[in-house]
Amino acid sequence: MAERAESRHPTKSPEALARWGLAVVAAALVIAVPVATWWLVGDQSTVPVSVNPDYTFKPFDVTPRTQRTAGVASAVLTIVALLMLARATRRKHLDPQWWRVLIPLLVAGLIVGYGWRVMTAGVIGANIGAGLVVLFAGPVVAALLIWSLAYSIYVLHHRRAARLTCESRGT
Repeated sequence: MAERAESRHPTKSPEALARWGLAVVAAALVIAVPVATWWLVGDQSTVPVSVNPDYTFKPFDVTPRTQRTAGVASAVLTIVALLMLARATRRKHLDPQWWRVLIPLLVAGLIVGYGWRVMTAGVIGANIGAGLVVLFAGPVVAALLIWSLAYSIYVLHHRRAARLTCESRGT
């Protein structure tokens, strides 16, 4: 009787809870990668602040200590999350197809982290790098996000169809 109740509520099963945990780890990874990249790239200004540089976007007023703390924390989180997801994939707790969703999101995060540093660089005159980021990186990031969204819908639909097929067979 208890087995039948669990089959009616698949979100309460240990496997479902583990999947949600992996989803949280993946989301943390996607958030941590741009921050880690931003920190690792560092300030790209070509002139000191004392010269009163021009900015495409003024960088956030963040102390060096806060930058270091956010950077180290996000770099550690990135490494730990990657290891956890790789281990879950190896143990067959994470469908390898999800990496086709995750990797484009991570590449987009790398581009965004680096692009933000370029766009907030202090320069004299025009920031040509910022224009190039908008012109080239913007469409690439958009394409990567669209790919990830579309492929995640495909994986979820495919998984649901497979589950319905198994249920109709009685397995």
